[in-house]
Amino acid sequence: MNARTTPAQVAALSVDYADPARLPELLADEQVLAIFGFQAGDGAPPSDDPRYLQVGLQADAPAQLEVWRSRYPVNCGRDADGLAWASDGALMFGVMQVEEAAHGGISGAAEHAYARLLAALPAHDYPHLLRIWNYMDAIIEGEGDQERYRQFCVGRAHGIGAIDTRTLPAATAVGRVDGVRVLQVYWLAARNPGTPLENPRQVSAYHYPRQYGPQSPSFARAMLAATGSDLPLLLSGTASVVGHATLHGDSTERQLQETFNNFEALIGAARRHRPSLPEHFGAGSRLKVYVSDAAEIASVRQALSERLPDGVPYIVLNAVVCRRDLRVEIDGVHAA
Repeated sequence: MNARTTPAQVAALSVDYADPARLPELLADEQVLAIFGFQAGDGAPPSDDPRYLQVGLQADAPAQLEVWRSRYPVNCGRDADGLAWASDGALMFGVMQVEEAAHGGISGAAEHAYARLLAALPAHDYPHLLRIWNYMDAIIEGEGDQERYRQFCVGRAHGIGAIDTRTLPAATAVGRVDGVRVLQVYWLAARNPGTPLENPRQVSAYHYPRQYGPQSPSFARAMLAATGSDLPLLLSGTASVVGHATLHGDSTERQLQETFNNFEALIGAARRHRPSLPEHFGAGSRLKVYVSDAAEIASVRQALSERLPDGVPYIVLNAVVCRRDLRVEIDGVHAA
């Protein structure tokens, strides 16, 4: 796809959910920056468009596409090494899918992915990473420091190199349950830097103590795009963690409540920078809810229907959270 872009464009992005049957129609829209399908197995709609990524997480209900829409025409393509990208003159979507076996395991795959994407950003003239998602199989397999998530964190840090906590993106890292040892990393980058945010109820992830592994996770709790842009608040994967400790490991319902307590504090921190943000989730919010035990999805949906205001779109996915005592995690976007 070829389209003209203007260097002075104001970054603008909307996020919504759509029926998978609309995939051809959506891909024909030159203002669509990216589309994500969440459906495991052979039932996923096929497409080789660089803007489309199929993630092997199973939705609990009829599958939904997540659609990122720009205000401007979008260019897209693939680099020689398979890195897929789309850009609109202000924002860049990118994705890498890295075979773990080709890099000696999850740590090497993460190192390769992060080194490559951080080289790609300035090469494409979108040097500022705002938000990143990491999906991998069997995230909590392995014991102690050999646990796959801990090894991923080591590889990610090696790929980043010198870590500047003032520029870390918002992030999610959750486990697929498809048995496919391919690390999927996709991101949103911009020509102008955003403002990383931390949660006053939580220790910053990059300051976690040694008990969580040899390398602290490298991400911010949320990201505000540059002043003057028209992007929602980008919320990292958020769970029932206060300080650095998991709370309510025996209760999904109480973990959900603690997760929303964390969102309340995080949105409050964001509103100090941008008072126009709504105080609570509403029609301008979009949430992805990751539930580790598929048998609990129905009760999670019931709890969400009671907790969230009417009109908040969300999808629920069966995905393994990165700590064994965490039962649910939520990420998303938030705007008026």
